[in-house]
This record gives sequence, structure tokens and C-alpha cells, in this order.
Amino acid sequence: MGLEEKLPNGIVLASVESLVNWTRKASLWPATFGLACCAIEMMTSGAPRYDLGRFGMEVFRPSPRQADLMIVAGRVTNKMAPVLRQIYDQMAEPRWVLAMGVCASSGGMFNNYAVVQGVDHVVPVDMYLPGCPPRPEMLIDAILKLHQKIQAEPLGPVRAELAAERKAQGEKLELLPSSVKYAKRDKHGEVKEEHVW
Repeated sequence: MGLEEKLPNGIVLASVESLVNWTRKASLWPATFGLACCAIEMMTSGAPRYDLGRFGMEVFRPSPRQADLMIVAGRVTNKMAPVLRQIYDQMAEPRWVLAMGVCASSGGMFNNYAVVQGVDHVVPVDMYLPGCPPRPEMLIDAILKLHQKIQAEPLGPVRAELAAERKAQGEKLELLPSSVKYAKRDKHGEVKEEHVW
């Protein structure tokens, strides 16, 4: 017998932390930062066929001061690295970074002096997306996993300490692929059909 049974219908109980994180994940505004061939796939995911608008991300912001998500799509050269860092520093807090493609994640096939071997040398990365180039479905899946991560973020220093304690005890956030998390299930919890992109 919980508190829910004593309340009348139409009342929803939630924590402020979960409501704030829900609004943050439901209204991510990505910065326009396409550097190479992965940018074509990023633009495709915003087009009507894949429609990032259903996640509240339909407008790629031209100004970093209006953006809170940076999708680094493509290889980052040493000349571009200071510009990338400057744009990241101008973005609104809280902010997240998604490294799209193998070149942004690890330098890819460009193992030379001109290309940064992973954008995590320049800015902190929250989500890595492999592939050369990754398909729009993979980008959407990475965005959904980033939503899960944002939803579980602590709000304030006290909650951050509690989250650090839980992490030290071995508790971790399980990021399921969207084909598993959002699959149709029968009454026993078994997956009815496999979604193949």
C-alpha cells in the first residue's frame, strides 16, 4: 500500500531532478558543426525521412550560444581544433558532445600529423558513434542513448556525490539499443518482432 493509492486520479508524482532532465533531453538543440562526409548523414537525419524533429531537434542552431549539443561529424584537423574548442566554450550549460564517425572518435584512417586522433583530445565527449560514415539510424540510436544518459544525470552537488557513490559500488547505466528498448513485446515481455534498420 503506497502513497499512489491514497491520491486521487490525475495526480502525477515525480522528482524535480527527473522533470528537469526530461525537459533537457526532450529539447536538445544541436550546433551546426559538420566537418567531412559524416555531415551528409547528419543532414539526412534531420530531413523528413528520418525526422529529428520528433525528438525536439529539428533546428540545427547556427549560433553556439543557442546550442547545447555538439555533433562533431567528421575528421578534426589541428587547424580546426582551436575553433572547435572555442565553439564548445561558447555553448550553453549544460552541454553535451557526440563524436560522429570513426574519424571524430579516433582519427580513423587518417593517422598523420594533420588530423587530431580523437576529438576527446579537444573537448570532453559524452557519446561515441562508430562507422564510416554512420547511417542516420545509427545517429538516432546514439541520440536516444544520450537521452538515457541525460535522464540519469544528477542535479546539484549533493546528488552528484550520491551518483559517484553508486558508481563506486558498481552500479552503472545500461544503454540498450533502441531496437531492443522500444521493441514491441507480448504480455509475457517477449519481443514480438525484430526491428531491422
